[in-house]
Amino acid sequence: MPLIIAIDGPAASGKGTIARALAAHFGFHHLDTGLLYRATGAKGGDPVLAAQTLTASDLTRPGLRSAQAGQAASRIAAIPAVRAALVDFQRRFAGQEPGAVLDGRDIGTVICPDAAVKLYVTASDRTRAARRAAELGADADTMLKELRERDRRDRERATAPLRPASDAVILDTTDLTISDAIAVAIAQVNRVLT
Repeated sequence: MPLIIAIDGPAASGKGTIARALAAHFGFHHLDTGLLYRATGAKGGDPVLAAQTLTASDLTRPGLRSAQAGQAASRIAAIPAVRAALVDFQRRFAGQEPGAVLDGRDIGTVICPDAAVKLYVTASDRTRAARRAAELGADADTMLKELRERDRRDRERATAPLRPASDAVILDTTDLTISDAIAVAIAQVNRVLT
């Protein structure tokens, strides 16, 4: 049975960096589930139909990492029928041998509630805004406002709101280097493997 690692948390917390590092370290498959929503939004038209017809090649579209794509993803992620259409895609991905790392906002609570390892990666709002601003070459104050709005929308949505799973390990990366955060995450996975 494949080992599933669920990593949740708000934007720019470091969850994607940690997820990619864990997948590389353990030789697992990796899925940034936010890309599913970004790609669905980028397809345009009816978001439910876009989600139902999403393919792996849609995840390679240019511009999916932009702030605009992130805001669009957050808006369509609040549509229950979009979320339902993407659940099977994510669960099939998680079932791949020898294991999979999925990062998003509802992996440990909805998509893979039985995941062997659940991490909820977070950081202070200002730290996350500074990271995202540096990544996108944007203004930190503008990013702070946008991140807070997105967090509010993600936490308050009726379907699969952003929150840590009850059994998730909270990993606050505010004052951690990337190497330190990855080391903590690797240690959590090793506890399950031993």
